[in-house]
Amino acid sequence: MSGPGDPPEGTPDSGPGGGGSEEEYRSVVFDESFVKAARLQEFSAQERIADHSPAVRRLPVLRRGLTRQAVILVVLIVIAFGTAVYMGVRSPYRTTPMARNTEPLRMTVIPLAPTGRVPGAESVNELYEHSPAARFERAARAIDLPQDPKATAHFSDSQVVTALTTAKDYLVDSSLDPDVLTRGAVRPVRMLIDPQQLPQFDQSVNRPVTDGRHAATGWLVRFDPSQAALADSRIRVRGALHVAETDANTLEVTSDHTFVYALRPADKADEKAKAADGHKKPKASLFTVRRSMHFRFDRQDLRNHQTELLVSYVQAGPLACSSDSAGYLHPLLAGQSAKKGGPAGTDPYATDSATALCGALAPGAQPKV
Repeated sequence: MSGPGDPPEGTPDSGPGGGGSEEEYRSVVFDESFVKAARLQEFSAQERIADHSPAVRRLPVLRRGLTRQAVILVVLIVIAFGTAVYMGVRSPYRTTPMARNTEPLRMTVIPLAPTGRVPGAESVNELYEHSPAARFERAARAIDLPQDPKATAHFSDSQVVTALTTAKDYLVDSSLDPDVLTRGAVRPVRMLIDPQQLPQFDQSVNRPVTDGRHAATGWLVRFDPSQAALADSRIRVRGALHVAETDANTLEVTSDHTFVYALRPADKADEKAKAADGHKKPKASLFTVRRSMHFRFDRQDLRNHQTELLVSYVQAGPLACSSDSAGYLHPLLAGQSAKKGGPAGTDPYATDSATALCGALAPGAQPKV
């Protein structure tokens, strides 16, 4: 029976007291020359996996610089681009934009003198009802566009409508805006004018002269603010607009409108009138302006919502023939009459100014009150 410290099978042979002891290995002896000749060699990681395929596919190493194919492709693109540019420059069919030739506005302002005293009334409605303007429409809605405007050979429907709308806007701002009529405003009108005509417009407003080119009243309707004021903002209007294509790059719009204004004396003039008439309310009177305008539009004007003015023909009254109407209109108001005689200083031989014109305001053009 084995002792308590011995394994069940007894003492192993290799242990002390075992049956094999050390005699079994005494015949194997490593001398010093054998030990020195022994060489340990450990393989590197690359050598260890030499016989195995890598788990991840290697990416090809990028070469520096452009490949031959890329260089050829770039050269071909440059040659094609250069050829296109050369053919575009040398092509006989290349169209060049036409130089814009903006003409100055030619204008005529003719005062119409009454044959007697200017009729007046305290009621503006009474004045209109007894005048040819009784059937006129009121304000901007009276300036109608042609019904169903059609496209032309070189302009679309929308471009034709744009030309007509711009012409209408010009007429509204220059003939119906109270700030323009009696307060000296010019900016609403100026914004609608072709930039190449702005120097002429500015000179007409700042230094007006009756030379057929630089009268402010050829561009817009404006009354002397120290003399007259609007008695009613519902201005009566009648007229028409027409559009036509003149060439492949130009549309032209013509307008012919009659504007009828109800005026009263301005504040200072109003006080004088009250003092002279026993503090009675001053009467209102009618003033008529007929404007025939000729507008031109190129494609740039259509894009910018602007216009070039070619012709402005204005007849206005009641005015005195001797009145200087270049800067402002100086209307004859209720109870006033024109002095006899035509414009003073008219010289048909002068070359620096236009010959002054004056007409007679027909009695039928005034209200019968």
